[in-house]
Amino acid sequence: MPVLPIMVLLIGNYPADRQQSMQRFAIMLLQGLTAAGIPAEMIQPQPYLGRIQVAGSFVAKWFGYIDKFLLFPWQLRRRLSASVGVVHICDHSNAMYGAHVKSQPVVISCHDLLAVRGALGEQTDSPASLTGKVLQRWIVAGLEKADLIVCASQATLADVQRLVSRENGRPKLEVITLGLSYPYRKLPSEEARARLAASSIIDPDTPFVLHVGSNLSRKNRAGVLRIFARCKEKWNGSLVFAGEPLTESFRSLGRQLGVADRVVEVPETANELLEALYNCATALLFPSTREGFGWPVAEAHACGCPVICADREPMIEVAGGAGLRHPIDDEAGFAADLLRLTNPLERERESAKALENAKRFSAARMISEYGELYRTLTPAS
Repeated sequence: MPVLPIMVLLIGNYPADRQQSMQRFAIMLLQGLTAAGIPAEMIQPQPYLGRIQVAGSFVAKWFGYIDKFLLFPWQLRRRLSASVGVVHICDHSNAMYGAHVKSQPVVISCHDLLAVRGALGEQTDSPASLTGKVLQRWIVAGLEKADLIVCASQATLADVQRLVSRENGRPKLEVITLGLSYPYRKLPSEEARARLAASSIIDPDTPFVLHVGSNLSRKNRAGVLRIFARCKEKWNGSLVFAGEPLTESFRSLGRQLGVADRVVEVPETANELLEALYNCATALLFPSTREGFGWPVAEAHACGCPVICADREPMIEVAGGAGLRHPIDDEAGFAADLLRLTNPLERERESAKALENAKRFSAARMISEYGELYRTLTPAS
């Protein structure tokens, strides 16, 4: 890839918001662009006031707004100079920062419009408060002023086309499939099992099904528990939740379903451990109701882990021909596929499909496509 003669200024997320997937995406862009010979730098709002917790979470939230919407724009304007050729806002939820960029083209990565749709009253499992609705309108206004919006999936593109007003073809719209933010891969069995044993969290000799996500309603952890409970009499496996610790209501549901003693929680999962979990799991169970992309589907496939997911976009797009899909309410179908995959030959067959599908999620390919788009926006290209 020819070197881009100007610098790309990336705008990352506010660290105190703990939007881990967006932080990973921004770091992946920064490292990938630098490795490809494209000058890049990242700035992000800093938690000057937002780190103050003595007054409670409500006040801390409003202090965070001061950090993000009053202090950071001043920092951004100071950083902009002739050396900056493109400003790339890595997360559409920060689209309002584009209003402070006067001379450079603005690129915004749009991962999903679930919160925008929720603020408009659509059923997305992402309800919005009064202030949330104002914020989402502000985000849409920022998207409308961009030069280029890059969508993570065809499903997100469809939402942008429907909800973001465009005049005279501006902003331009593109789709760039996400690459993996960590080089997940198929590991030798001995190595994967050794990582699990070293974690002291799960016995590598115990079969398990994996869920990766949070307690957000759209992640459907209650459905995961119910699906697993359908299998408890026919399979002596465990259910591993990687990510945010379960709420007490989910733990209570596990007790009601009679599976609490077979549920394992793995919070704060490092990439190396998550890679081992994907490699050793019988399957990734992912009955999510809504996603912007569904990174765990791509990550699991890169490790040769079969995925049983919802028959909805964008999971259909990401899983491709390798996904085992069911309607959200077909929990019996999810359970039947899980039980089928306990057969080693069936899992091996689906694993081969997963590895083939994973070839689409190259980080290098994603960086190259972004680089080409930057060139279309800069006079020096």
